[in-house]
Amino acid sequence: MAARRRGHASPRNMIVLKVESVDKTYANHKALDNVSIDVPEGAVYGLLGPNGAGKTTLIRIITQITAPDSGKLFFKGKPLAPEDVDRVGYLPEERGLYKKMKVEEQALYLARLKGMSRRDAIARLRQWFEKFEIESWRDKKVGELSKGMAQKLQFITTVIREPELLVFDEPFNGFDPVNAEIVKREIVSLGQKGTTIIFSTHNMASVEETCTHIALINKSRKVVEGPINKIREEHASNTDRLTCRRATDFDPRSIAGNEFAILSERLEEERLEIVLQQQAPCPPNTLLDRVLPAAEVIAYQKIVPGMNEIFIHLTRNP
Repeated sequence: MAARRRGHASPRNMIVLKVESVDKTYANHKALDNVSIDVPEGAVYGLLGPNGAGKTTLIRIITQITAPDSGKLFFKGKPLAPEDVDRVGYLPEERGLYKKMKVEEQALYLARLKGMSRRDAIARLRQWFEKFEIESWRDKKVGELSKGMAQKLQFITTVIREPELLVFDEPFNGFDPVNAEIVKREIVSLGQKGTTIIFSTHNMASVEETCTHIALINKSRKVVEGPINKIREEHASNTDRLTCRRATDFDPRSIAGNEFAILSERLEEERLEIVLQQQAPCPPNTLLDRVLPAAEVIAYQKIVPGMNEIFIHLTRNP
């Protein structure tokens, strides 16, 4: 997958979508409780949370399928208005297509419904069909498509207009690993071109690979929000991994002192890997200055938790 700068908004730092103090209740269930998020321009923004946390409710409010009980939404600095629907592409988790229509006919119909000219729609569809390897299915009935092929078609019909904001609800559900990778790659590519993307998912590996920003919602409330790299660093436990070439007279305990606790040692061939816990935050040079006179350092790494680890921690300990 192509490399992507993560954790940074566009140079202008424009907030494309602002959700401000939104509440939503269904019967006796509080679906959203005072939720606020800021989605920067060009971000690939992940909405994370356990089942029933409120992610889909928030997406339905953003796409104006339903309205909040209270709170405000702003699109590019102005109150979100009904006409903004045409500036947003939405791929819901529960999806439907007309099974008796032909594949290209279905995609063309949906593109025209959203205001594209027939000529432009056909040209873009041919490009997307080739990219997603479904060009040979253009004249087949939609009902003949496999679930994965149908999901590819729905993804194409969502992005073909090149809307300013794309909203995906669980976009990787039902895809095999190969096709999930294709969709992830396209999401990253769209983000790199400046499209702002919001998607919900339970797949933490997809979050690591695609997202620049995330918000975690748990029990109807926002728990954490921000650039993904910043969140990972904030949840780091001041643990370092040091790899050095083993020297016969080198004793790792001699470098630990009172500042570090050795959590593990592993010797593999002539390489010694040591994991140390800082007893108080200190710069890397503190450790390296002690090791370099005694051993050759091959690698140094600050251990930062993955999003799966952070997700589990925050949902269990809100």
